[in-house]
Amino acid sequence: MLPTFDMLLFGGTGDLVTRKLLPALYRRHAAAQISEDSRIFGVARSNLSRADYLSQAEHACREFLGEEFDAAQWTRFSALLAYIKVDAATEGDYTAIASLLAGREQIIRVFFYSTASNLFATISENLAKAGVVTPLARVVLEKPLGHDVASAEAINHQVGAIFGERQIYRIDHYLGKEAVQNLMALRFGNALFEPLWRRGFIKHVQITVAEELGVERRGHFYDSTGALRDMVQNHLLQLLCIMAMEPPASSDPDSVRDEKLKVLRALRPLRDSDVLTKTVRGQYKSGVVGGLPVAGYLEEADIAPDSVTETFVALKAEIDTWRWAGVPFYLRTGKRLQSRLTELVVTFEDVPHPIFEKPPAPEGANLLVIRLQPDECITLTILAKNPGEGMRLKPVNLALDFGETFKTRALDAYERLLMDTIKGNLTLFMRRDELDAAWRWVDPIIEGWHQHDERPRSYLAGSWGPAASSALIGRDGFEWHDES
Repeated sequence: MLPTFDMLLFGGTGDLVTRKLLPALYRRHAAAQISEDSRIFGVARSNLSRADYLSQAEHACREFLGEEFDAAQWTRFSALLAYIKVDAATEGDYTAIASLLAGREQIIRVFFYSTASNLFATISENLAKAGVVTPLARVVLEKPLGHDVASAEAINHQVGAIFGERQIYRIDHYLGKEAVQNLMALRFGNALFEPLWRRGFIKHVQITVAEELGVERRGHFYDSTGALRDMVQNHLLQLLCIMAMEPPASSDPDSVRDEKLKVLRALRPLRDSDVLTKTVRGQYKSGVVGGLPVAGYLEEADIAPDSVTETFVALKAEIDTWRWAGVPFYLRTGKRLQSRLTELVVTFEDVPHPIFEKPPAPEGANLLVIRLQPDECITLTILAKNPGEGMRLKPVNLALDFGETFKTRALDAYERLLMDTIKGNLTLFMRRDELDAAWRWVDPIIEGWHQHDERPRSYLAGSWGPAASSALIGRDGFEWHDES
């Protein structure tokens, strides 16, 4: 069981808290991991009673937990829940928090900021003035952390003035996914792949995070952010780091994060005209997704009619190290794509001297595919002999389906990350210098787009993005895994 804790969820009525955090906490409580002395507070400025908040929370948990929801379990879990009305920018409102936490200074406190990042400093300062930031306090910062190097540094400086670096948990929920954990296990728990995990054996690597959804109710936020800042700067670069990092000396949080930082600092900058040849911006127009017609980006609520915000990005990244010199990493993410898919694809080199008849589609072999969603599995595609006379080869799959193999429900990413926060385990959270290095690589891309007036190319909702994305990888003689 976890140590007793008090958790305050700022933005307590928002989508992240109601759709992800409360269901995650419900599951951990149902698994007898959360003590009955722990407390969970929704914190928001809405004028709600505790009964009102519990009603909203129950509705959300029933919807998002589905058959997992149990009325008796909810009664036990909801006994831990309460609501505090606080306007984040009003210093006087924080006296209510101080009153509720009084006498529990020796208990772990988790402040989860599910708010706009421009409120992070204000909340931190007001918590400090209220005297509730103790040595056992932790603060969880939800992405995006700023919109460029300067704003991210300002947030880190302001929050860092209140909380020590080891009290700050910069969350990226992709790192909490079971398949990402298994990628770490695959690489660093087995001797099989490590000798092959380098140039000379790997042709290229693809990382795809595709969404069927549009901007939904995030129009105002998304139009000022775009896919590069929203997805590439954090999720995709973190996945790239795990794929490319050197083996850490231990599983200690700083050992792991030191190696990720080296990857970010070794990324070849994309500046000036590089953005024209190594990046693609896209913006979806009306089309059909899942058999249903959907509006284009410019017709979505809270989107400027002349917006040039990208909803799709593809780019070619290169890592200037001995291990990865000459091995391209292709990153791709977008909204309103053909299907919901997150996968990492490693394409290995062909044998240097083939002695058997070449199969009809050799590009489908020598692949390692790590899929994070919609299902979590790892598939190794190799060539084997086709039954019958002669030595004709065909691709076959060696597959590990986590659900089928382990017969247990995998932890949701937020379940794992919330528990790690309470335990004080920083391994799966970004360090300040990691965040800085990621922004320093992303900022010149944005500057290059502006300098060359590189506007997003239209793509049909329900497709795999602009044709220029296929051309980007095709120039090197490759193709996206889903297009092969």
